Amino acid sequence: MSQITRRTALAGLAGSLVHAANTLPANRNVKWALGTNLWNSFPRVPFTDILDVMRDTGFIGARITQFPQILQTYNITAAQMQKECEKRGVQIITISFNGPTHIAARRGEVLDNARRAMTFLKEFGAERLVVFPPGRGANPPTEDEFKTMCAGFNEIGALANSMGFRAGLHNHLNEMVETDDEVDRCMAMTDPKLFHFSPDVAHLHMAGIDVVKSLEKHKHRLMMADYKDAKREGLVRKAYVPNTYDLGDGEIDFVGCHRVLKSVNFKSWLCADLDIARKGPRVSYERCGQYVVSKLEPVYK
Repeated sequence: MSQITRRTALAGLAGSLVHAANTLPANRNVKWALGTNLWNSFPRVPFTDILDVMRDTGFIGARITQFPQILQTYNITAAQMQKECEKRGVQIITISFNGPTHIAARRGEVLDNARRAMTFLKEFGAERLVVFPPGRGANPPTEDEFKTMCAGFNEIGALANSMGFRAGLHNHLNEMVETDDEVDRCMAMTDPKLFHFSPDVAHLHMAGIDVVKSLEKHKHRLMMADYKDAKREGLVRKAYVPNTYDLGDGEIDFVGCHRVLKSVNFKSWLCADLDIARKGPRVSYERCGQYVVSKLEPVYK
């Protein structure tokens, strides 16, 4: 190969690398994460494979699920996980935390588990704890159950504050905070100084909630959020996963959501916690990243 040809080839390679970098989410004010739970739907891979997808697609944060069992699942220690994250410039940002907050007699157990989760997260420099409500029975929660749950959320929030964390509600279908009224009541019955809002917009949408209006209503309590798309038609309440989609493939007005984030100068994480990846995790996160860059970053990075 002649010198000029080598130079041309190198220049082309450099241009390709720059182009690839420019197609990844910017991760400035809005920083992008993914959820590790998706990989449970596929044949087991080393945890480092998840971190590689994060690095390559620009979703540089991870929400851990099934803690602490996940360490045994992937045969990895917290120290090893931290080392592998640092190699790739990615990080663990939170844990999907839940417990029987609606049962007052188990409050001590819930708080002990929350403390353990945040102690783990602190080693990674994380500052947020995403809190799921208890599961929903055949009937809506009673007033006493709901009140006890919210009191539990406040105590988790107080513990989080004492450890340099923030804790926030993560709504979900088939759990005790599902409907528009329940989201609003939970926000009204918890202390905004102690407990924040970390919504899953797909589950808001599938519950019949206007996502943009809900975010607008509670925008000053937004701690982080899940961005994944969804459709309502054909929803089976106990099997909602097929109704969630890659960003841009469903019905949610993410541009409107992003305008709400911009209005409060949101500077936190958005987690594309996909429930399903029809062509595999890497393909889905590449598609989501393209949507972020082309549709959402022009609104607010």
